[in-house]
Amino acid sequence: MSEPFTTIRLDQAPEVTAPDGSAVRPLCVLPGAASFAQFELTPGQTAKAVSHATVEEIWFVVSGAGEMWRSQDGREEVTALEPGVCLTIPLGTTFQFRAGVQGLRVVAATVPPWPVDSPDEARSETGRW
Repeated sequence: MSEPFTTIRLDQAPEVTAPDGSAVRPLCVLPGAASFAQFELTPGQTAKAVSHATVEEIWFVVSGAGEMWRSQDGREEVTALEPGVCLTIPLGTTFQFRAGVQGLRVVAATVPPWPVDSPDEARSETGRW
């Protein structure tokens, strides 16, 4: 049996607080494959540093500006975030992001889908900021 089509408008998606403190609107899910969401920080807000237990992500900046810090296996990088920037967060990466004076809005694909009933998916870490 094939999966049903899913359609959701951003303004109809519930806003929840992600474990890192950002505002997230979960959008569509392909069961067993991936999920998609929008993340937002207010002007000057810094997210808490986290790592994921089972998921990887691909982020795309749609508006605002900020910075993303990523660290894994002794290497680290700070990436400027602005509209049009796409980046990956591989499994086991500690990361933290912050918004500039305009705030920051990104959309992201999570692979596999974010595990809704797993409070241990996002682990608190020591961050750069």
